[in-house]
Amino acid sequence: MDISLEKMNQSSKGTLMEVLGIEYLIVEPGFIKAKMPVDHRTRQPYGILHGGASVALAETIGSIGSAVLVADKKADVRGAGISANHVKAVKNGWVFGEARTIHVGKNTHIWDIQIKDESGDLVSTARLTNFILFK
Repeated sequence: MDISLEKMNQSSKGTLMEVLGIEYLIVEPGFIKAKMPVDHRTRQPYGILHGGASVALAETIGSIGSAVLVADKKADVRGAGISANHVKAVKNGWVFGEARTIHVGKNTHIWDIQIKDESGDLVSTARLTNFILFK
């Protein structure tokens, strides 16, 4: 898999990632960082970041992280489960998601994802488990 930032961001065209304005900033084996705007696309009716948008960011970066790890192994990645806790409201600006592996097995990957605001304060934390399916 070509993990150039330009190609990774181009791959989001026509997807949920494009709709939500998610942009990859760092794509490395075992570590992914992306940003997402807090605006009309990602806010809930009370004017704050929608928890579902945070979860979409978390699953996006954890899933692409697994895809990078198995790119040369002829395998597909499928989300098995995600749990999230939202700890701070954000009204505008950007949030930044960082995903790090905490388990890389043959058939499963587990990611710890932290979403922070522009000040570095924790907004949401998530745990994502991906199945690795060999072709």
